[in-house]
Amino acid sequence: MTLTTAHSGEPTVPDPATGPGLDEARAAAVGAALAGPLVSTQWLCDHLGSDGLLVVDASVVAVSGADGRAEYVSGLGRHGEGHVPGAVFADLLERFSDPAAPFPFTRPGAEAFAEAAAALGVDADTTVVVYDGAVGQWAARLWWLFRSFGHDRVAVLDGGVTKWREEGRPLESGHVAPEPAGRFIAAELPGFWSDRGDVEALLAGDRAGTLVCGTPPKDFAARHIPGSVSAPAVRLVDRETNAFLPAAGLHDLFSDVLASSDPIVAYCGGGIAAAADALALALLGRDDVTVYDGSLNEWASDPAAPLASL
Repeated sequence: MTLTTAHSGEPTVPDPATGPGLDEARAAAVGAALAGPLVSTQWLCDHLGSDGLLVVDASVVAVSGADGRAEYVSGLGRHGEGHVPGAVFADLLERFSDPAAPFPFTRPGAEAFAEAAAALGVDADTTVVVYDGAVGQWAARLWWLFRSFGHDRVAVLDGGVTKWREEGRPLESGHVAPEPAGRFIAAELPGFWSDRGDVEALLAGDRAGTLVCGTPPKDFAARHIPGSVSAPAVRLVDRETNAFLPAAGLHDLFSDVLASSDPIVAYCGGGIAAAADALALALLGRDDVTVYDGSLNEWASDPAAPLASL
């Protein structure tokens, strides 16, 4: 690639005739600026509107059903009431899950994911920053999905829209229509997911591994897969800021897990909070984590599957 300079000492820019254009170079620079799984609210504020950057609201809202149990509905309504400027909305209930699967939030196949990502405006060169209105578990789920399908230019906004709002940063109302990308190629990579058979092999001692459960403490006490370590997603964040705990705090929370070098299998009720655990462990340098996608939705559907309580 040829670089052209108008005057000595001025920054060089790609020559459009011989290499990537300025827009492409700027987009690449934003992707290269990602320092890890998280970006701060200040980072996003500094880069908002940059070429190649797409901000995505992945919020899902928990409501009480008729029987008192939690049900999940789209966060689209709350997104319309106030979102990070320019953010588009990602539907984790339908588009970024397999609605035909027997369990909620089952990950989609590669083709369905590619269609959903392209419709959102993501191509191979897009840098994606995901947030939600909770403690980051929904954003972490979409972050995990993107990475599992081969897209590494993705990070979670630390503290989500809660921290953004509390800091007095700008919000927009209404909905932003995505600009569909021409094409997104997705291929499911190994090393991101575990299934029921993997967990059964772990319990039988046929494979090494540590089970980490991201459900709330009360739910963990009521039922969990035997031998699991509790790491509730709600305890991964600072209550004051909604941002992830510093490394020392996360290390304390996962101390029993980190004491072993065995691979880690994270699960929860439906593979959502487990993704937050996976993100936190990634912050601690663990790259041997898989998410049990079916989690307790699948495990507990079999009356013969062992469950423990406290």
